[in-house]
Amino acid sequence: MKHFLKELLKKYGHIWILGYGFIYLPWFMHLEKTVTSNYHIMHSSLDDMIPFNEYFVIPYLLWFAYVTAAIAYLFFKNKEEYYRLCAFLFTGMTLSLLICTLFPNGTDLRTAVNPDKNLCSRLVYMLHQADTNTNVFPSIHVYNSIGTHIAVMKSESLKKHKVIRILSGILMVAICMATVSLKQHSVLDVAGAILLSAAIYPLVYAGSTQEETENEPEYIR
Repeated sequence: MKHFLKELLKKYGHIWILGYGFIYLPWFMHLEKTVTSNYHIMHSSLDDMIPFNEYFVIPYLLWFAYVTAAIAYLFFKNKEEYYRLCAFLFTGMTLSLLICTLFPNGTDLRTAVNPDKNLCSRLVYMLHQADTNTNVFPSIHVYNSIGTHIAVMKSESLKKHKVIRILSGILMVAICMATVSLKQHSVLDVAGAILLSAAIYPLVYAGSTQEETENEPEYIR
């Protein structure tokens, strides 16, 4: 048994980085409980032009499976790619919490939802009950979706799976649209997440583009 556990730890020791959850969740929950008033309202005139659509709750909730599946897949498939994805996600998530701590923020975009209208409306209603309208800038939903799609596109083992790569891109866009269509986030939150992604990308994936180019056949260059 001791030998088995030793081998298991040697093979899957990279699980340690997921312990970040014990840092993120308490911090986030603290902000959810304490940031209840006197926060900056994230609101753009563009937000008023975007109609509410409860059906976007489907891709919004799929976000949890999307990010989790990518982490789990790379955990077993490619340790380096797994570390890069985690580094991208966790760096942005930490900076997001830091921003929300120093710059308390929230939205005033939510509209009343009739939970008896249809299943999606009920899901949105339940979402509103579970999630506050604070700590929204930048949007973690958008940031992590971008990070997950980048990881999918960078994955060596998924390069031949064109359908998966396309579906990942579609889901990423749908999730980003969902954040504003459900009035969970302002366009400003989305823009902030995109800018944060652009800033973190070269730090995490520095050198990976060069490696990919070096591994390409001569006739492709």
